[in-house]
Amino acid sequence: MIAAHLRQISRSIWVLGMVSLFMDMSSELVHSLLPVFVVSVFGASTLTLGLIEGVAEATASLTKLISGLLSDHLGQRKLLAVIGYGLAALTKPLFPLAGTVGLVVTARFVDRIGKGIRGAPRDALVGDIAPAHLRGACYGLRQSLDTVGACVGPLLAVAFMVVLANDIRAVLWIAVIPACLAVLLLVVGVDEPPHLRAAARVKPPLRLADVRQLGAAYWWVVLIGGMLTLARFSEAFLVLCAQDVGLRIALVPLVMAVMSGVYALASYPAGIIADRTDRRTLLAVGFTVLIAADLVLAGARGVAAVMVGAALWGLHMGLTQGLLATLVADTSPAHLRASAFGLFNLASGLVLFAASVVAGLLWDSYGAPATFLAGAGFTAVSLLALLLRPRRAAADAALSSPPPRPRSPRS
Repeated sequence: MIAAHLRQISRSIWVLGMVSLFMDMSSELVHSLLPVFVVSVFGASTLTLGLIEGVAEATASLTKLISGLLSDHLGQRKLLAVIGYGLAALTKPLFPLAGTVGLVVTARFVDRIGKGIRGAPRDALVGDIAPAHLRGACYGLRQSLDTVGACVGPLLAVAFMVVLANDIRAVLWIAVIPACLAVLLLVVGVDEPPHLRAAARVKPPLRLADVRQLGAAYWWVVLIGGMLTLARFSEAFLVLCAQDVGLRIALVPLVMAVMSGVYALASYPAGIIADRTDRRTLLAVGFTVLIAADLVLAGARGVAAVMVGAALWGLHMGLTQGLLATLVADTSPAHLRASAFGLFNLASGLVLFAASVVAGLLWDSYGAPATFLAGAGFTAVSLLALLLRPRRAAADAALSSPPPRPRSPRS
């Protein structure tokens, strides 16, 4: 079944996935070392790390809204994606060059602006290209390839930390190469549907009020995504947890590799399941796995337990992230699809900012267990809200009813 799905997916979807793979390889190589770099090299507090991560992600989310609105209005997906990926590639040298926390914050901030510019147009482009009955599989494939890069990046970080004798700055320079490859591949390998620009020519001036056309089903998906993000703070705290239990600095990126590896393996099968089954059930399973991850990490006293918690965290991501993207695409009109992704990511980013700051405060005040126990509590409340909402509500239609598959012509 998986092989049959893969053959039906267009070249542009595959290339978008490979672009994500190379850029995430670069970003996660940096991200897997950044918490140690900030806390150990510059002596910053965990709260400072939480603020850096929260501001960075909130910035990306606000930019996604603006970029999404522009993409729908201009009929441009690829151009904005190239600008976003290009800006992210240009920031990679700033990390190894940083002499103060301020420059690290600046680099992270600008890098997330690039992510924000590319995110909504790219996600909308997947929805534009993918057939409705394969949309979950297409989003799952792109997410899976993205996460393969997120797995390889930390592994490269470990390898080069060993080879370069824990010289973090030298290792951070390696991240420049895959970032540049991602931009080149996007420029030459992705075709944009021609109808987008034609539709944009007849549009009225850009208006934020256009988002009123997004219905109740879409806003219910935004609410679910926000609840889930509140319960799941920055993955930087997984790295700190591994360091807390004694994993030596050169091997700390392995925790992100484990998380991303499971995430990559789960994303595409979860996308296929989302095309064929009740989506509320799949989301509920994802919430339950996150509770298990938080409880394991809260009680972790050794490296093995942290790795199990990271694997469960990755499984939760694989079950939920591609599905949420599919739901956004399914519940928004095609001419507002990028705006819908922008709004969704804005809401999630603002919530992630709050969650990361709270996680940093809890960690500094009460230690790692309190941070993860709070995450488990938020997730449990969110799971109850998902399960107790009446199924008969019209806004739940997309959660329980995947798009119908086209009928094969009679022979």
